Amino acid sequence: MKPQSVLLIISGSIAAYKSLELIRGLRTRGMAVTAILTRGGAQFITPLAVSSLTGTKTYSDLFSLTDEVEMGHIELSRSADRILVAPASANIIAQMAHGQCGDLATTALLATNKPVFVAPAMNHKMWEHPATQRNIAQLRADGITVLEPTSGDMACGEFGIGRMMEPVEIASALLAPAPLPLTGKHAVVTSGPTHEPVDPVRYLGNKSSGKQGHAIAAALAAAGARVTLISGNVNVPTPEGVQLVRAATCEAMYAAVHVALPADIFIGAAAVADWRVSHVAPHKIKKHGNRSKLTLELLPTKDILASVGTHKQRPALVIGFAAETENLEKHAAQKRKAKNADWIIGNNVSEDVFGADSNEIMIFREGATESFPRLSKAAVAEAITQRIAEFFDTRPQKKKPARKKA
Repeated sequence: MKPQSVLLIISGSIAAYKSLELIRGLRTRGMAVTAILTRGGAQFITPLAVSSLTGTKTYSDLFSLTDEVEMGHIELSRSADRILVAPASANIIAQMAHGQCGDLATTALLATNKPVFVAPAMNHKMWEHPATQRNIAQLRADGITVLEPTSGDMACGEFGIGRMMEPVEIASALLAPAPLPLTGKHAVVTSGPTHEPVDPVRYLGNKSSGKQGHAIAAALAAAGARVTLISGNVNVPTPEGVQLVRAATCEAMYAAVHVALPADIFIGAAAVADWRVSHVAPHKIKKHGNRSKLTLELLPTKDILASVGTHKQRPALVIGFAAETENLEKHAAQKRKAKNADWIIGNNVSEDVFGADSNEIMIFREGATESFPRLSKAAVAEAITQRIAEFFDTRPQKKKPARKKA
């Protein structure tokens, strides 16, 4: 099996000498290391020292003809499994935060599609400066992992936070599996049809198979969420890693949803019956000879989506489904407002959707609509899950209340 690889960028900091120990530690753990040494980094260590430990050429020049014939900065940024900037000086952090690309290191960082880690190293006053903290916040917002500096004595003789994390700790952090995007989130998903009884053998129902709701539950679980799947009567296997709750009727599903709260995410993918009979016959209703008509009094069922949308423990993200045969956009927009939902996922069910293995959806949000081509229901579930992960990734985090001084 091909070993994991890392592109190590060594920038201008006195901590650059620790990069040599870091390379040795990464290679001991079975990782292949390629290095870029910036002009500042070369003031502290030499390319020869780096190459003697990586076993490969050390790169530094963006406009090297032999490398750039093959678009070297692109190849370097894409061939590695991850990129590590260690030490990361205040200068290169600022360049990364503002998208500058004036040398090989910053160009490779801007061109990469791989996970990026930075291990800051600088004077404690530089680390604490508002400009540096703004830049660090921007890197985090861009999805870059910041390996926090530690506190201790510095080469300048001062003491404070700014020392680069020790090489052994950096190596461990680099090799640790990345957390899944929805780790720590609780999702409640409803799926399938409800059956509203008429008598002991008959019911009011619909054609829903539960395939889409179950696929969404599976995708959320794969993304790290704790999933409570509340399902009507379906013939679909329960996804691995989810908690299944059976709920045959709207009343049962309503109760199960409220028991499952609180949650971070609610997705009402079930095709809940809109009506129930006012009186369920205790015995099978007979035709009684030539009787040609049977009149049933129907009452509206409870509105599960609206109840979650206005709940005192309302999830951060409430998503409903709108299965329509006409005027999809109009009805979906009206439903989102009426139910106090954040998103409505709409689909046209006038075609062969119920029971099928594919679906074509639109996501209706405040001021935005996103359309998708017809995809497998598994692919639809993955697309929805990706949008959910992006929602939580960009959502402002609530600040913890400051502790009162004793």
